[in-house]
Amino acid sequence: MGDACGIGPEIIAKWWVSASGPAVVVGCPQVMQRAIGWLGLSEQLEVVKLSAVAQHTSLAPGQMGVWVPPGLPVDLLDAPTGQVDVRAGRAAAACIREAVRLAQQGQVAGIVTAPLHKEALALAGEPYPGHTELLQAEGSPAGQAPAPVRMMLANDELKTVLVTIHVALRQAIEQVTHASVLETIRITHASAQLWGMTRPRIAVAGLNPHAGEGGLFGDEELTIIGPAIAAAKAEGIDASGPHAPDTVFMRARHAPGHPGEFDVVIAMYHDQGLIPVKYLGLDQGVNVTLGLPFVRTSPDHGTAFDLAGTGRADEASFAQAARMARVLVAGRAVGQAGSGG
Repeated sequence: MGDACGIGPEIIAKWWVSASGPAVVVGCPQVMQRAIGWLGLSEQLEVVKLSAVAQHTSLAPGQMGVWVPPGLPVDLLDAPTGQVDVRAGRAAAACIREAVRLAQQGQVAGIVTAPLHKEALALAGEPYPGHTELLQAEGSPAGQAPAPVRMMLANDELKTVLVTIHVALRQAIEQVTHASVLETIRITHASAQLWGMTRPRIAVAGLNPHAGEGGLFGDEELTIIGPAIAAAKAEGIDASGPHAPDTVFMRARHAPGHPGEFDVVIAMYHDQGLIPVKYLGLDQGVNVTLGLPFVRTSPDHGTAFDLAGTGRADEASFAQAARMARVLVAGRAVGQAGSGG
């Protein structure tokens, strides 16, 4: 459900009206019912509190099955709309943990997360800066170190995977190491194979302008990124670069009449990779977490507190996230069948 004080409940309700395929909302029935009322959809949608997740299969069209997670604050409906509130942070974390549990148990095929607010999450005492890190921790087996994950932002034209995520730019540069770049290439390659790409073409962007221009503008391409690409190639991965960051995204873009040269671009830091995708349209961008043992997607926007409760929030990105989740789930099923897994 995401942050109860943001637009998550509303975009879910808007999407639900025309959604195809089975789905369950992990969240608060009262919050979802309120969002439906704000949107004037009360005659089209009815919230049904599920006693078992599998009960969703017996619901009639126009009924929204909501599964209540443990730990949901009982006074969540009192949290002020459009504001940071500790109760919303606790609820968002509870929803994520329960969704992960359902996925691990095979009760759901994938997770689509509505936006949460990082400040509310921190107020709730969560030591994670966002969805990705919380999902990474919860998705790892008990007693084991969290599995490495990567963030991918994608639309129908461009897919970008990040080596570093939510850290200061100075720290991000320090975190661009041979190990982190090679690990990102490996995770990207393995994930793309799960989607049905037998030999994905992976372009790796440089860190510096013009990919360092042979060491004139920095040597990370020569000492770190290039050797990591060479190591990936030695493993049979179709990786190339380091490519100049200011042109590689244009080369990879799949546009009408212009097939891209690459299937995925690996970027060194957050803004380097996300600006090109977001420029193509926020309503089309989907955040995908690579490396998890289940499919997870989310829309490419935040909680939009200024729109919460107005009914004006656009559900297009959430709809794209749901569509991509179903595509990735289907791709995994085909991949597992083909490998005998």
